[in-house]
Amino acid sequence: MDEEQALDLAARILEEARAAGAEGAEAGVSLAHRMHVEALSGAIARLENSHSCSLLLRVFKDGRKATLASSDASAQGLRDAVRRAVTHTELVAHDGFAGLPGTTATDVPSLDLDDPSLRARVDDEKTHESLELERLIRKDDARIVNSAGSHYSDTSAVTALANSNGFSSSYTWTRVMRSSAPVALDGSVKRVGHYGTAGRHLADLESPEAVASHAVRRAVELFGARKPSTMRVPVIFERDVAASVLEDLFAAASAANVALGNSWLAAQIGHRVGSDLVTILDDGRLPGRLGSAPFDGEGVATRRTSVFERGVLRTYLYDTYYARKLGAESTGNSTGTGIGPTNFYLEPGAETLEQLIARTQCGVLVLDTIGFATEHASGTYSRGARGFFIEGGEAAYPIDEFTIAARYPEMLAGIDAVADDLRFDGAVVSPSFRVAEMTVSGN
Repeated sequence: MDEEQALDLAARILEEARAAGAEGAEAGVSLAHRMHVEALSGAIARLENSHSCSLLLRVFKDGRKATLASSDASAQGLRDAVRRAVTHTELVAHDGFAGLPGTTATDVPSLDLDDPSLRARVDDEKTHESLELERLIRKDDARIVNSAGSHYSDTSAVTALANSNGFSSSYTWTRVMRSSAPVALDGSVKRVGHYGTAGRHLADLESPEAVASHAVRRAVELFGARKPSTMRVPVIFERDVAASVLEDLFAAASAANVALGNSWLAAQIGHRVGSDLVTILDDGRLPGRLGSAPFDGEGVATRRTSVFERGVLRTYLYDTYYARKLGAESTGNSTGTGIGPTNFYLEPGAETLEQLIARTQCGVLVLDTIGFATEHASGTYSRGARGFFIEGGEAAYPIDEFTIAARYPEMLAGIDAVADDLRFDGAVVSPSFRVAEMTVSGN
């Protein structure tokens, strides 16, 4: 199905909604083709080739809202789904903040989200790539004894959205990923490493050789790890771990969590909550990035939003509902069912990660975290972790079985160095950064 067919399907849903008595309606349509290949032990273990149709309908009647998801695009399926949604409005309470957005996108820039070469790629190339990744991870290190899988996947899709106020628009997009998870054995100790790369375009990806090299390094680098002593030292968060910290910050900056009393950032707009190095943006208009789109899940234009500016909280991130509830305007962050990031990231610095390590005489480099222990209301952060002990400006030896903990205001205020290694391989990303002092709990 193409964009015209997707828009026609959205229009048919709106017609059914009007006929069923809805006072307002919104129809989202996503049509996608996805291929996923997994190689294991030198053979193709899984090959999935699928076409999907995802429909999301929101209807409004008498100040009430109902949301319904479906995958049935038949005439009867659409009719039944719409009738169920309208019936569901009778079961929910009146909500004066519910309703369609007052302003929607008027321009739909391409944003370079679609790679035509992916649509032309033949299946043999994709299966060969997964097999090649399996070969590469075993090539140079005898400690690699197995694999948890080497993967290739790509998606080609069209997204269309229309509402009863006259908005109707669509765009096409692609996504491609390659990854590998080698299993290493050293004596009786087994470790699994994982590394992946993703983007809108095939040319955005790191090479299979680079993916294999990074994955193998992650599998073997923590052999011989020790449990460190309990101490307060500088802590460097490698970029993947740093991104998980930003995921928590996004949750705290979500207007939904603020309104529900589940965010330590409540009533903090205009206040300093981090160091001068903390500038965090949410930018849905970055060309070619995985979180980019011309409009959000309600048809509101995406935009560049400065959430934290040199340590000062400037705004929360809103959809239409919570913007109305909190007396603000939508920032174009609706997913259709909630609030989500576009490209949420910490602005990078000018130093390499290696330079950050070299400037740290004694500290900890965190490469991986375990478990989930963030209390969003109080802003308490605590994670099990693995990584390296830094001594004399070098990653001296691997460490594990320790916990890092702090309150988020302390962490953000303590960020005293940010690296230049930002990589846009997801919707929430970050360069590596250093916190001047945190509690490391070990022996």
